[in-house]
Amino acid sequence: MDFDATATARRALWIGGGQWAGKSTVAVTLALRHGLTAYLYDRHDARGHDDRRIADRVRRGEPPAGPDPETTWVRTDPTRMAADTLAAFPRRFAWVLDDLSALVPGRRVVAEGWGLRPELVAPVVDSVRQMVVLAPTDEFRAHQMARLPRASFAVPGLRDPDQALRNRWARDELVTADAVAQAERLGVRVIPVDGTLDGDQLTDLVAEQFAAYL
Repeated sequence: MDFDATATARRALWIGGGQWAGKSTVAVTLALRHGLTAYLYDRHDARGHDDRRIADRVRRGEPPAGPDPETTWVRTDPTRMAADTLAAFPRRFAWVLDDLSALVPGRRVVAEGWGLRPELVAPVVDSVRQMVVLAPTDEFRAHQMARLPRASFAVPGLRDPDQALRNRWARDELVTADAVAQAERLGVRVIPVDGTLDGDQLTDLVAEQFAAYL
């Protein structure tokens, strides 16, 4: 039997969208309910992809450690931060596909993460019904930013950590808006997240979307 490196990604179920919208909670709950394999983008991107990220910077003539935090978070305006983030997603998505090519599970993979963009996923899957985008409302984003420690974490040693947080939050809002726009353009379902549904109820909604594949 010939090995198909795209098979797992093509059959996967994908959850993209904004930061702190419940993507990981939904993916893990779906995996536990239906015997799926959960792929958590942030954990791979922050850990397993670091060597590839350094090699990528070297190939492009950038410092291996990346730009200094002061430049990244304080001196760069959110619009530029969002543009840089969006420009990096295709390179990082290639690493996701490489990760998934090594997984040959008996059941489907459910992959979640803000870097799993509609315009990157749509050409890979058999149907755009295999993806949803979770988009937090402004009110729910504010609630999450006040409640979640990771949402208010700032890199130590910055001269203006409050400005860094404001820049980060504004960047994330722009990146989420772009994900929604891309999803609407491609016919990917967008689910607004306003906090009225708990984790199980939000998972039920996503499971309805994926019912034909579970």
